[in-house]
Amino acid sequence: MEQDPIVNNLPKLQWACRRGMLELDVLLGNFLKEAYPSLSLEDKKIFVELLSCADTDLFDWLLGYASPTDERLARITEAIRQHARDRI
Repeated sequence: MEQDPIVNNLPKLQWACRRGMLELDVLLGNFLKEAYPSLSLEDKKIFVELLSCADTDLFDWLLGYASPTDERLARITEAIRQHARDRI
């Protein structure tokens, strides 16, 4: 497996998942802890890319008010939303 220091640095990713909005903190943090380890390397990279998006966009996307125009980001946001639904 290709080594990528960003996708394998869990403390840094945990910090990046802390957004200052409870909803985002919970959705991203739970996904990172429970689902991220089993993602493919490609999906891990997409998740890391998602973390660079604006909080307002993440809020809309993850709460289902809008969808990213980028197909890859739309796929990972749906995975995060599905993970949250599965936890209920």
